[in-house]
Amino acid sequence: MPPTDADAAVDPASTPFSSRDSPTNPRDPGASTDNEETLDLRLTGELLTLYEAATTPRATATHSAGAVPSADAMPSVGRFPSAGAGAGAGAGATPTPMSTVTEDLLDHIATWAPVSTPAGAFHLAPVCIDRDIPLISRWMNDPAVAEFWELAGPPDVTAKHVRTQLDGDGRSVPCLGVLDGIPMSYWEIYRADLDPLARHYPARPHDTGIHLLIGGAPDRGRGVGGALIRAVSDLVLGNRRSCARVVAEPDLRNTPSISAFLTAGFRFSAEADLPAKRAALMIRERALRHAL
Repeated sequence: MPPTDADAAVDPASTPFSSRDSPTNPRDPGASTDNEETLDLRLTGELLTLYEAATTPRATATHSAGAVPSADAMPSVGRFPSAGAGAGAGAGATPTPMSTVTEDLLDHIATWAPVSTPAGAFHLAPVCIDRDIPLISRWMNDPAVAEFWELAGPPDVTAKHVRTQLDGDGRSVPCLGVLDGIPMSYWEIYRADLDPLARHYPARPHDTGIHLLIGGAPDRGRGVGGALIRAVSDLVLGNRRSCARVVAEPDLRNTPSISAFLTAGFRFSAEADLPAKRAALMIRERALRHAL
């Protein structure tokens, strides 16, 4: 599929940059069209240890005192604090050394440092249910978002979807995208190789998938989506040394989303027949990271 202009001939208020595959995301089993769930395999601690040992060389920790604060350390209202602020008891708190943090399936997203983008300073903040559900639910009830995410309704609908991920084994992490201190997008970073999506394409160990939506209409249709997708895929490749590819599967009908992924350095790999949609399989490879 040739690249297209993400800002051309699209009503930004009616069509969001969003990428989401309902059946391959953690959600209520009864809501899926074929009961195919992200969290259909429970991995014990022992199995996780064996899996990581078999597929991942232990990397030296590279994070420092500038780590992004945990979701629970952020305020419940107003602007989000700078991602370089220390988490915990206050401004003088000492971040937990990486050597004391247990390995997880997505390499501690809460510690990923902020990045500079053409749109501003950006970082991912793992979702806190009590703080973030009203905002995310409002976005899910935007008709343009609801068309692809299918999570319109009262806040409990969104809360159930998010809680399924938070209560799982860590293979999918829901996050707010915070731009210049303002939460303005929703992201799900997930292990595509451990997801039902892997049944529909030739997955490789540690493939990492992303779903997203841009929350407000003013941030749509002006190149923000492509800039942030590139930033998040760079964050994945920069922090997950074992990951060679970032993947996404937007609905083929969502041409602004596909255009944004192409702008962000992804290539169109194939069309995929997923249980609830026909998707465009988009891939960004580490080997081509600086070429595209």
